[in-house]
Amino acid sequence: MIALEERLAVALAELILDPAAPPARHIAVGAASPIPAAACWLVAKRGHPVRLSLLHKRSGNPFTEGSRELFDLTGQGRIDLFFLGGGQIDGQANLNLLGTGAWPGGTVRFPGSFGSAFMYFMCPRTILFREEHSPRVLVDRVAHISAPGLSPPDVFRRGTAQALVTGRCVFSFDAERGRFRLQSLHPGETAAGVRAATGFDYDEATEVPGTPDPTEADLALLRGPIRAEMMETYPAFCARVFDRKAAA
Repeated sequence: MIALEERLAVALAELILDPAAPPARHIAVGAASPIPAAACWLVAKRGHPVRLSLLHKRSGNPFTEGSRELFDLTGQGRIDLFFLGGGQIDGQANLNLLGTGAWPGGTVRFPGSFGSAFMYFMCPRTILFREEHSPRVLVDRVAHISAPGLSPPDVFRRGTAQALVTGRCVFSFDAERGRFRLQSLHPGETAAGVRAATGFDYDEATEVPGTPDPTEADLALLRGPIRAEMMETYPAFCARVFDRKAAA
């Protein structure tokens, strides 16, 4: 059986390798993102030349000065791709990492925006990722914008969202139109079910394809050498996902 986490990692890997997008030569992964990290390792293990920098790596961490060095590299144009999520994400790819209520966090407090706005502006590509797919997360309009998906023409930014991957589907993002488009459905999902679980409007084709299954080769990489790479940094994730699969 294919775990959802494995399916999402493969879907993210395919987005990283999208030939229509700018090349991803150096990818940075934030502090608590095991599925995006697995996707990046999968790209590398497939033989593609990519540099992966993990902010959360326990040993051999390339960021000797932590987040400050990540921001410096990004500002210099030396990070090509980053991953972001949000307590709320809306149909214009705006992110809310602050909270809800009249004052941010007055009702519900999210983890905080930290460097999300800077990374969103300065990275040529950002893939949005959130496993939960529900109307409380994917909203019509975020309560507070901690990182905007779009900017006026006179505001400098290198890029915006490429796509949004959730536990139900994959959306692509059209920055010119400021809208998401339903790109594929994970197994067991329907277009109507995704529509009902999404708080914002989006485009979709008459027939929406399914998200491709991971190949046997990809599963072997994920459950073997990639698990070995990830074990030190994400031991709980590896035990829950890969060790469970090995025991099955």
